[in-house]
Amino acid sequence: MARAQLLIMEPPPKVGAKPGAVLARVKLQFNPNRLSMTKSTEWRRKPARMAAESATPEFVGSGPRSLSLEVFLDATATHDKSVEQKIEQLMTACVPTKKSLGAKKPASPWVRFEWGSARTTSFDGVLSSFSVEYSLFDTDGTPLRATCSLGIEEAAVSPPGQNPTSGSPDSARTHTVVAGDTLAQLAWQEYGDPTAWRVIAEANGIDDPLVLRPGTEVLVPLSIPDPSEPGDAAWAR
Repeated sequence: MARAQLLIMEPPPKVGAKPGAVLARVKLQFNPNRLSMTKSTEWRRKPARMAAESATPEFVGSGPRSLSLEVFLDATATHDKSVEQKIEQLMTACVPTKKSLGAKKPASPWVRFEWGSARTTSFDGVLSSFSVEYSLFDTDGTPLRATCSLGIEEAAVSPPGQNPTSGSPDSARTHTVVAGDTLAQLAWQEYGDPTAWRVIAEANGIDDPLVLRPGTEVLVPLSIPDPSEPGDAAWAR
């Protein structure tokens, strides 16, 4: 019988790169009895006064896959600290890695759920939520039984495109601002990195990133400059 496991990997050094080395392989004590996966698409509609029913929706982009699962841990047969040790191992996916801190680009590890030949539920992502419910304890207070709830959000990897300042008409798209939009949110949707909002700000000459008027159109470059390249690191500061 195939055993499920969770891979904890070094985050990629830059947007568009693949995750780095495997930091840990957390083998699950019991296979999940239920998995829940969702995926969404985003559409925008511009009000049309002359439309008989509704305006034609405009496809904005495909949302990430989200996987939810529960991990059951039990140490009633051994009465050891294996439950706490496994929980501590899982929680390492919630904090920045030493390598990312050393590079002054703090980022938590990427994760991938693997279970035999399953493909739709196996993808590179980040741990978006983590909670633990303890249900049994030893006489000294050591947890003997627990259920961990994990939420994994897909982190898509796309090859880097053209420099958005190249002036090519194919290097950017337009986005119609709606109430609640922020540059950080647009940067996350487009690049998977909310700190890259300065790229959009510079492309539109925006001085105040907190002021976005609904109904206006902003230019969203399809890629961001590589901060490691000379002259391209300004956006990352």
